[in-house]
Amino acid sequence: MSMQKEYEMLRQVSRTFAISIEYLPTILRDTITLGYLLFRVSDCIEDHAELPVAEKVQLLRLWAQILDGERPVAALHERLARLDDNDAEVYVAQHADMVLVKLVMLPPILQQIIREGTKATALGMARWQAHGPYVETEAALDDYMFEVAGRVGHLLTKVFAWYIPNLYDRHAELNTLACEFGLALQTINIIRGMRKDYERGWVFVPQAFYEDVGLTRDSFFDPANIDPAMQVVERLAIKAEQHLRNGLAYILAIPRRYHHIRLACMWPLLFAAKTLAVSRNNPAVLLDETKITRSDVRGIIINTKLFGWSNHWLRCYYRRLKSSS
Repeated sequence: MSMQKEYEMLRQVSRTFAISIEYLPTILRDTITLGYLLFRVSDCIEDHAELPVAEKVQLLRLWAQILDGERPVAALHERLARLDDNDAEVYVAQHADMVLVKLVMLPPILQQIIREGTKATALGMARWQAHGPYVETEAALDDYMFEVAGRVGHLLTKVFAWYIPNLYDRHAELNTLACEFGLALQTINIIRGMRKDYERGWVFVPQAFYEDVGLTRDSFFDPANIDPAMQVVERLAIKAEQHLRNGLAYILAIPRRYHHIRLACMWPLLFAAKTLAVSRNNPAVLLDETKITRSDVRGIIINTKLFGWSNHWLRCYYRRLKSSS
């Protein structure tokens, strides 16, 4: 089947993940492209500034019903028609019917994996939207991150185990590591984007973390409180690093002969490790968003293509990236 339109949509919503997904073998590339786009429908609903919270909860639950085959996708399109489709995520959400049409062309087991994973995440997001724009504890943060990222790791593991038969017997172990992988990427997203989240009304830094250093939700972002706030950032960085180590173990568990699959997993993890390095001890994370450079991205891609076959090299390269600045 032709997936050109879907690949274009993927590149518009995430150039970074497109790099990884488009490097996969064809059936995995098609499957994960469609799955990623369906997840971005949920993201659009969760993040869009023009949608009131109560409507977001309704729309996410509606989207879950559509994925379950209980409601027509036109019901969602009608509710989202007023949004500006110049936003790439909105465009994907308003064309979810195209993605679902392509989904039914996949083998039934892959359709089921994508539908169940996307539905579960949509319902998890709905629960968190109803909960409100804060997390009280680290456990609450982990719960949120599982819904938006850990479940993605589980979905990918199921798809990879379908493609790589000898992974199936290690499914339980890999599922745990996959969840940690997802939590690693999401924790680093929270660190680098905490200011923007705050400006849109959400604070994913656990309340317990900033209260431990005498700060409040608002004073945490006050430039006058940089020193205690950076103690909280370091606490989050340590947490991210713990998750990253398990993400690395996930990649190392994939047989080396599946080099393209390993690379597709390496790149998000190593981009995240470098992002953690430039965010750590960097007060800019409290004032703006931190990012790695295009040169960093190119360097990681080139080096891993050449040397990523070696598990020893990968371990050393990971340690070097996370310690750089």
